[in-house]
Amino acid sequence: MVKVTVCGAAGGIGQPLSLLLKQSNLITHLALYDIVNAHGVAADLSHIDTVSTVTGHVGPTQLEEAIKDADIVVIPAGVPRKPGMSRDDLFKINAGIVRDLAVAAANFAPKAMMCIISNPVNSTVPIVAEVFKQFNVYDPRRIFGVTTLDIVRASTFVTELIGGNPSTLRIPVVGGHSGVTILPLLSQAPGTEKLNQEQIEQVTNRIQFGGDEVVKAKDGAGSATLSMAYAGARFTLNLIESILHGVQNIEYAYINLDADTDGACTVKHITQDVDYFSVPIEFGPNGVQRILPIGKLSKFEDQLLTDAVSELKSSIIKGTTFITDDSKL
Repeated sequence: MVKVTVCGAAGGIGQPLSLLLKQSNLITHLALYDIVNAHGVAADLSHIDTVSTVTGHVGPTQLEEAIKDADIVVIPAGVPRKPGMSRDDLFKINAGIVRDLAVAAANFAPKAMMCIISNPVNSTVPIVAEVFKQFNVYDPRRIFGVTTLDIVRASTFVTELIGGNPSTLRIPVVGGHSGVTILPLLSQAPGTEKLNQEQIEQVTNRIQFGGDEVVKAKDGAGSATLSMAYAGARFTLNLIESILHGVQNIEYAYINLDADTDGACTVKHITQDVDYFSVPIEFGPNGVQRILPIGKLSKFEDQLLTDAVSELKSSIIKGTTFITDDSKL
């Protein structure tokens, strides 16, 4: 039995994400939770001829049933970005939503793998970690900020410049999951030597601010919901393959570097001891098995790292203190 709970399943990311997860035969129970409309989404998806049972759960009184004993909890819940809205603006709304879902997970599925999509990820992941600490169930190997969309965008945008198949080009992207904290390591990807410095800087900026591109194109009608759903499903299914079926998958995710203190040594050294960072990780039965080296950075990437770390630190503090100050549980 593999139970996956999607919190925010009736939303712009949650619905297509749930659809993609329903297609997988790796999942036996897909529990869909939201404050509205989850029953309708569950009824719709339950007609699809795959093996998983789909259940819908609406509102705080049904949250325990939705999340209890889940193997994976995926959280895309919250409001989307609108034109002119920063991720800091999002924080004021989404922080409380993520906190309440983390409290439920800490109580009813403390061993679950937590996959956080709700923005701003740089702050919401520390929120979940601090909640789990307060309930004495914290394991840094099991809490992930899903940054896969940055990898997906990098592959797509760079392939547009150098040619080839984007599905086979893996561009390392480390750091965080917003703006300048997103650090594409183009120098490590084959074929990027064809790019001049201006092209490198332009495509780096596009990867960092790809979300703004979609928000603007949708003209107030939403954010990058479909591509995020694709990325979230890819991450979740690779995680399931590894923890439950022994497949050796490597993904990038925003995690607390205490998940593997040995593997994190080099990262900590070059990031001035930042606590959270998106790094390449090898999955194992308990989540993070190993943090892998991020490799050598170019001079341009070194400067990007400096900019990223400064903003990351403030975002991490914002998320951490949301729980630790005034005991907001």
